[in-house]
Amino acid sequence: MQPDKDLNPDTDDLPLRANTNHIFVRHYVLDLTLHFDRRVISGSVVLFLEPFSGSGSKTEDGIGPGICTIGAGRSHDVYVCRSHDEDTVEEGTEGIGKATPKVEKMLGTGEKDGAEFQALSGAGPQIPAETKMIQSSHLWETTADGDFTLVLDCCDLHVSKVEEVDISSLSAMSGLQPEFASESSGIGLVNPQTAFIQNLISMPSDQWKQKHQLFSLFSHAPGAQDCCSLQFYRDQWSLQVRKKGVASPQEFPRALRICYETRPTGGSVRWTKDQDNRVCVYTAGSPINNRALFPCQEPPVAMSTWQATVRAPSECVVLMSGEEEAVPFGDGNTSLLIWNYYVTMPMPASTFTLAVGHWHQVPAEIAPAVERGLKTDCSETAKLGARPGEWAQADQMSGHRSSISEVVKGSPLKTGSSPAVACCRQQKSPATRKAFIFSEWLEGNLDFAQILWKGSDAADGVSDGLDLGGNQTTHSDSALCCSSLEDETHSVTDYSGIVDDSISCSHDDYPCRFTEESARSQRVIPHRVFGPVSLLQKAQMGALKLLPRCLAAAHTVLGVHPFPRLDVLIVPAGFSSLGMASPHIMFLSQSVLCAGSPGTEEKSLSLCGSRICHEIAHSWFGLVIGARDWTEEWISEGFATYLEDIIWAQAQKLPLQETAEQSDLKALLRWRRLSDELQNSEEALQILRPNMENTGQVSDSGSSTVKHALNPDKTFMQVHYLKGYFLLRFLASQVGEQQFINFFRLFVKKYHGQLILSQDFLQMLLITFPDLEREGLTISAIHADWLDRPGIPKWLYERSAVWSQARLVEEVKAEVVKWILLSQSHQGKGRKRKRIEPKVNYKELTSEQLVVLLELLLEEEELSVPTMLALQRTYSLQNQDAEVQHRWCELVVKHAYTQAYRDVEHFLVHYQAMGVYLYGELMVQEDPQQQALARRCLSLVQEEMDQSARRVVEEMVL
Repeated sequence: MQPDKDLNPDTDDLPLRANTNHIFVRHYVLDLTLHFDRRVISGSVVLFLEPFSGSGSKTEDGIGPGICTIGAGRSHDVYVCRSHDEDTVEEGTEGIGKATPKVEKMLGTGEKDGAEFQALSGAGPQIPAETKMIQSSHLWETTADGDFTLVLDCCDLHVSKVEEVDISSLSAMSGLQPEFASESSGIGLVNPQTAFIQNLISMPSDQWKQKHQLFSLFSHAPGAQDCCSLQFYRDQWSLQVRKKGVASPQEFPRALRICYETRPTGGSVRWTKDQDNRVCVYTAGSPINNRALFPCQEPPVAMSTWQATVRAPSECVVLMSGEEEAVPFGDGNTSLLIWNYYVTMPMPASTFTLAVGHWHQVPAEIAPAVERGLKTDCSETAKLGARPGEWAQADQMSGHRSSISEVVKGSPLKTGSSPAVACCRQQKSPATRKAFIFSEWLEGNLDFAQILWKGSDAADGVSDGLDLGGNQTTHSDSALCCSSLEDETHSVTDYSGIVDDSISCSHDDYPCRFTEESARSQRVIPHRVFGPVSLLQKAQMGALKLLPRCLAAAHTVLGVHPFPRLDVLIVPAGFSSLGMASPHIMFLSQSVLCAGSPGTEEKSLSLCGSRICHEIAHSWFGLVIGARDWTEEWISEGFATYLEDIIWAQAQKLPLQETAEQSDLKALLRWRRLSDELQNSEEALQILRPNMENTGQVSDSGSSTVKHALNPDKTFMQVHYLKGYFLLRFLASQVGEQQFINFFRLFVKKYHGQLILSQDFLQMLLITFPDLEREGLTISAIHADWLDRPGIPKWLYERSAVWSQARLVEEVKAEVVKWILLSQSHQGKGRKRKRIEPKVNYKELTSEQLVVLLELLLEEEELSVPTMLALQRTYSLQNQDAEVQHRWCELVVKHAYTQAYRDVEHFLVHYQAMGVYLYGELMVQEDPQQQALARRCLSLVQEEMDQSARRVVEEMVL
């Protein structure tokens, strides 16, 4: 079984090379160490594999139930992966051969590869290049001899070693018996290790804790020592692994360890500096997803669970996708802290999210010392804002009740970590020591990493007492920052109780929150907000203040929160999006934070609130329900854009009439944006279902391509957001908005934890509302009008005329007339005496109305300097949100209003996620002063900009 050849690397499509129709990764165990000095991440990932029973067949509906996302909430946050021809030898790797252009060839055998990994890290003996590198792919292609090849998606990684994990000694003492092994299951009794892992993978969800403990234990097992070592090879987009003489997935090893190191410029993670000028790193929402962070299976059907151990400097905070807040503990004699995270819901590798930096938790109240800019060390009390007892609650949630007490007290972390470990050392008798270790493990005071550090008798202490039939599942709804809104009155629109609360899950077995009685009534899940010290006050006034309201509103509209907790991180200024949603964690751009001074922030909360609601909506559409074909991005972005208005209105408790008016005003703004985008983009990028009738199809091995995923123009397009949003508005207009939201709740209950295509949603809609089809609205008609063609459907043209005449828009038009008349009054010539300005009463406008006002004024050929000054002062434009400031800067550039060039510079430096278009405006005017301004701004932010945005801006400016 040979992997598919490269899928036309000259195109702008992203190849998904993993052969998921042959074999699945069911669980990842990552062990990572961050090296801030070299800006790399080193470590290993252990893959637990299961052959696909339908090997070789095309993917059909229902295969690989789970979730997936192609950038849930990723508004333009894209890195374009270069081919990385420059596979140069880095410092400390002189003994490692240099790869040929566009392909890195590695053919590794046995333990020798470990030395190469040491060389990559700058330590240990170096291996002669000829023993490690094959300079031609010919050997790899001609030595297959019919052997099965595992193909993983991978790029921008230095892979030093791939080995089979030998769990025989650990599995024998675990008590996990291969009772089910039989010929019919495809697992022969001649290989008990295979049976052990299959039994582990098949453990029911009510034993998830024991399952993850065993995954952790087995991941520390040594490499296999048999004569048939693994061979591996890496090309531009994949890592390929074989075992000599193994011809089928069923015979292939079930547990592999891959040792590797990331590159400083790898496409999946972004090393940069935060707003306090301190180095940090985070997964950036790249179109290549996480294949440059760890070798993985990228196709959406490759659902898996994972657990990760991350070692980072003690002054740093590690945030990650994980179901509980991690409590760090010391790493032996090093200055590092260890953070552990895990997930029990199968998810795509693309949703794995990591952020490590000198973050601080945003407190409910800002301490005066913090306001003066004093920084508090990460290990000091309560991370800036935890109240008494909160760390203890988090302690119980994570199972490290003892070790965190040192952090709370502010005392240095002792080497050897928790008091439980210290007490363990005091046990004199081996039998007593084993019994103590086992009891501590059951209580959650020790994890397997700590146990293994203590030696084989420590592991024996756990294995001797393992009872895999027990259910030790624990769950807590307590939180560090969980605001209760139960006593608040419901808003005018109350969606609760619309549909039956009974749930019948159709997904694979995992601990599902939709079936938990406590989750159904949990309107606000535990949440925290993190960011750099310089932004704590803004984050407090915006994100922290709005989160409880938005979470409660989302629960009211859509029901059970799919995830048990949420961390929000204010990411560095170079982040190329306004926000990005992942399981348990949300990234927010500083661009959405309040721009005004204290006391005026309420007027500029709309952008922040809307964006938070958009990202929260992705928990349902994009994460717990995902697109089976990544080209159908509208399933994530269109739904989140539609729902953000409904959830935000609910959070504000707006009356129905005001909700409808705000919705129509936003619809007009989106219509103008979409219309402009479609006039200035190629038609191929305007299609929401570019694969049309082939959507969801893959090759015999399971590989495929994501159409246009690497096209740099697509990076800055919003057609999937906007056209998808308008399709949902169209459908809502056919059945009624209230009924449409009712249907959303039903759809979530049926499809949560699963992958869908457009027709799954449309088919259920037409079944629920049969009158639609009788009136001529069919799936094929919707495909033809909305999904499979470029351009704008007829309904949207007609409806836009109605939105243009809405009451809130008419108010703006009246204000526009006043400003035009004022400008015209300044256009007389030859007047020497100072003009007395006529007194005009200008109406107070909302943020969205101000955007419309400035967009309409942009259509004017000329505005006088006094008019521009009056505009700025009347609306305090420098204190408005980033959307308003963006339009103001466009107006400043168009009319060369030099007095406000400082506003343009501030915008380009601080709101990088929104400034790319503005660079083009500065250059196209051919004004030397404006072009100099563009170059100066680029020089200020060039090093911290998103890579794809930087390339586009440099092409325009330089």
